[in-house]
Amino acid sequence: MAEDKESAEALVSKVQRKITEAFNLFDDESNKTVDVREIGTIIRSLGCFPTEGELHEIITEVEEDEPTGFIRFEKFLPTMTKVLMERKFRPIPEELLIQAFEVLDQEKKGYLEPEELKKFMTQEGEPFSNDEMEEMLSASVDPDKNVIFYKDFVGMMTVSEQ
Repeated sequence: MAEDKESAEALVSKVQRKITEAFNLFDDESNKTVDVREIGTIIRSLGCFPTEGELHEIITEVEEDEPTGFIRFEKFLPTMTKVLMERKFRPIPEELLIQAFEVLDQEKKGYLEPEELKKFMTQEGEPFSNDEMEEMLSASVDPDKNVIFYKDFVGMMTVSEQ
């Protein structure tokens, strides 16, 4: 049983190292704090993709009682360790994302026009903001054909499990 305990401790240690590295990238002042607006980016860089509502819940949990606009590392680390250890907010598998794009591609062309994708992403479900949409389109649109070849795009945006 001692081996199991060691491996669990090693896993926690590895997870906490990843969290620390991600947090430190955004700790511009090197004072163990980050801007609250960067928390979503840090969480996504760790392979977790919460909804806006779930992200707000995490921020509420790690924020000070009197919000300062900054999140302290010592409050972020235990919460994110728990999130990663429970494998919460994992990315959707590549096949499911492709199926979702295929539903939108009713003519089975293998691609979507930028305007089509923009319409779906800003009017359905949890709508993207214009900034988010512009960022996504800049990464997804084929520069030669001015369309989104979604199988290539899905391959680019999915993270393989380590």
